[in-house]
Amino acid sequence: MSAGAGLAPLPFAPEAVLFDMDGLMLDSERAITRCYARAAAALGHDLPEDYWLQMVGTGDAACRAMLVERLGQAQADALLQRSGAEYSAMVDAGIPHRPGILALLQWLQERGVPRAVATSTRNPLASHKLRQAGLLPYFPVVCTASDVAHPKPAPDVYLLAASRLGVEPARCLVLEDSPAGVRAALAAGMTPIQVPDLVAPDAATRALGHRIAASLEQVLPLLQAVFDPAAAAD
Repeated sequence: MSAGAGLAPLPFAPEAVLFDMDGLMLDSERAITRCYARAAAALGHDLPEDYWLQMVGTGDAACRAMLVERLGQAQADALLQRSGAEYSAMVDAGIPHRPGILALLQWLQERGVPRAVATSTRNPLASHKLRQAGLLPYFPVVCTASDVAHPKPAPDVYLLAASRLGVEPARCLVLEDSPAGVRAALAAGMTPIQVPDLVAPDAATRALGHRIAASLEQVLPLLQAVFDPAAAAD
C-alpha cells in the first residue's frame, strides 16, 4: 500500500504549492507550547495543557489576547517575555523539521513547481525560522502576517502568495496543519490538504470536506500521481 493510500486523488496538477510554516514544516508548535507551559509554571500559574493547544495556528496577537484575558496584562507580559527568550534560543539553533518536508520540497524543486510560504508568523521572525532550519532556499516567496491586514482564517496571506507567484488561486494546493489555515485556504478558493500536528481535526473541521493526511509523507504520492501518473502506477 502506498503512503498516500486512503486519500482522495488530487483533481489537478497544481501550478503552485503553498506551505504553512509552524506545525506543518517546522516542529515549532510543540516547541512554543512547551516554552509557554514552562514559563507559566515558573511564574506560579496552573494552566491546563489544553489551554496551550487553543493557541495553535492563531498567530501572535491572538495568543497575547488569550493570555491577557486569562492572566491580566502584567502577568501576560511576564510570561511572554520569559517564554519568548527560551523560544528565541531554540529558533536560533534551528527548529526541527516535521517528517517528510525535505523530500517533498526537493521533489517540487526538481520539477520546477512554484512554492511559497504563507504563515501567521510575522517577519523578520518567519524568515529567521526558515533560514535557521535550512528551508529558506526552497522558497522564492515568503508571505507573513506582516504583509496582510487580516490573519488566518481570512484568506489574505494565501491570496497574496498566489499573486506573488503569478498563479490563479484555483490552481494552488495548500498544505496546512491548523483548522484556521484550512479555512483560510478554502476562503481563498484553493485546495487544502491538512496535516494535523498537535490538534486533531474536530467534527466541524472534518465537515469542511478537505483531504486530511497523517503526515507530509502521504502528500508526495498524491503529487506524483498527478504529475507522473505512469510512474506512480508502477
